[in-house]
Amino acid sequence: MSYSVAVIGTGTEPDDPGRDGYAMAYHHATGYEKVDDCELVACADVVEENARAFADEFALADENVFTDYEAMLGAVEPDIVSICVPPAVHASIALDCIRSGVVDAIHCEKPMADTYGGAREMTEAAADHDVQLTFNHQRRFSDAVRTAKNLLDAGEIGDLRRVEFAAPVGIFDYGSHSFDLCNYFNDETSGEWVLGQIDYSEENVLFGSHNENQAIVHWEYENGVHGVAASDSTGTGGPASAFACHNRLIGTDGVIEVGPEGDDGEELPALRIRRDGGDWETVETEDGLHDWAFVDRAIAENVRCLREGETPELGAENALNATELIFATWESSRRRGRVDLPLTIDDNPLQAMLDAGDLTPAPAGEE
Repeated sequence: MSYSVAVIGTGTEPDDPGRDGYAMAYHHATGYEKVDDCELVACADVVEENARAFADEFALADENVFTDYEAMLGAVEPDIVSICVPPAVHASIALDCIRSGVVDAIHCEKPMADTYGGAREMTEAAADHDVQLTFNHQRRFSDAVRTAKNLLDAGEIGDLRRVEFAAPVGIFDYGSHSFDLCNYFNDETSGEWVLGQIDYSEENVLFGSHNENQAIVHWEYENGVHGVAASDSTGTGGPASAFACHNRLIGTDGVIEVGPEGDDGEELPALRIRRDGGDWETVETEDGLHDWAFVDRAIAENVRCLREGETPELGAENALNATELIFATWESSRRRGRVDLPLTIDDNPLQAMLDAGDLTPAPAGEE
């Protein structure tokens, strides 16, 4: 079976990415081109110039270039849609695609949505309409991450007791990957509670959404495994510097580090393990934690799952599991207390605190 593919939100040419966007549609399109049974046939972007540039790059027919994605859905009826727009409109566009009765699968950029209610609604609607909804937590497809999981599952560090991470930028954007990886290592177990605090002293807007400057969070999963993490977008040696590792797995008999940070710029391997009583051992991997090839692998796996009728690991339920921890951290800061899960809020606690004047960050770059 072959699948027709369309992209919503082409963005600009990705030669000079910035805080407004990385033109992820170009990376999605390249991924689909590498899958034999997929054909990229259409695109839509509210900026016609951007859509035309994308169409030229991927040789799309002029009549399949749109500024209105709903018109595109009606005219082209694609089997698969990739959504590469800012997070604030993920939910509304995904819901329109789900309810169109046209698409079989949607692959959306992360974070899921700018409210927890939106993320939950997308997940429920996809299940109700039997649409495969996935999110681009592509770092799961790093060989370093996969090898770490294999070592953990093989009992190389005993039983998992704690997961840790340090995230730049904030827990909403970059931290979406980080929480997702923690859940991956812990077999997609749901959270039990979250206790977190944030600092938001200077405006930090990424892809149209607010991210805190620094955060510290502790959570527990239903299986008793704990998580501890921090974010820091300031580069001033905040709480994230205490972790000095992209992801750390602490077991009863050792530690695995994925993306450890060395002192004074020391270059360290992407993956290492220390068994109790021993020294750090380098584990050779094919790649590290940052490679556009991971997007290709994610898309190929999503298409394979669609073809075979399997549940993809990038599916909405797993993404919602990570998203719950993000919004629960902000909700804990809003409540100034522990948040027991499942999370029942619908809004965005960080945005709500900004709207209420409880947080008053200075404009970015202001002394």
